[in-house]
Amino acid sequence: MRRAVCPGSFDPVHKGHIEIIARAANLFDEVIVAVSTNYSKKHLFTEDERVDIIAECVGGLRGVSVEPMGQGLLAEFCRDRGAESIVKGLRSLTDYQYEVPMATMNRHLTGVETVFLQGDQSYAHVSSSLIKEVHQLGGDISDFVPSAVLKRLEARR
Repeated sequence: MRRAVCPGSFDPVHKGHIEIIARAANLFDEVIVAVSTNYSKKHLFTEDERVDIIAECVGGLRGVSVEPMGQGLLAEFCRDRGAESIVKGLRSLTDYQYEVPMATMNRHLTGVETVFLQGDQSYAHVSSSLIKEVHQLGGDISDFVPSAVLKRLEARR
């Protein structure tokens, strides 16, 4: 069985993330969405809330599960779950330049390969940080987030 991990902080998950997860599900038998906590960021949703939101958003995708990543290295998380690949979505050359050193280190540590998928260009400008900022300032983000996310963001106002 070919298993991949699709990691991220997903705070909040948006349609660009979901698009990459869905495409990964078509490439692999199993995809584990690993929800991490980036300690350099101030999270709007707790890790448990993010896991629940993503699970609701990807519930219809075959072979996709959602887990908290906890602390530790992504390469170790992959090894512990028998994943052979990490799937990362790329929006731009900047994303690629940021991701390549991590992909190289992960391959060095455990042999896990990183598969880069170019994100749909309609979401190339979308980031979780931008979603939060625009929503906080009263902008309409409904084109960019699943309804489960919009509902929870509205509840936070």
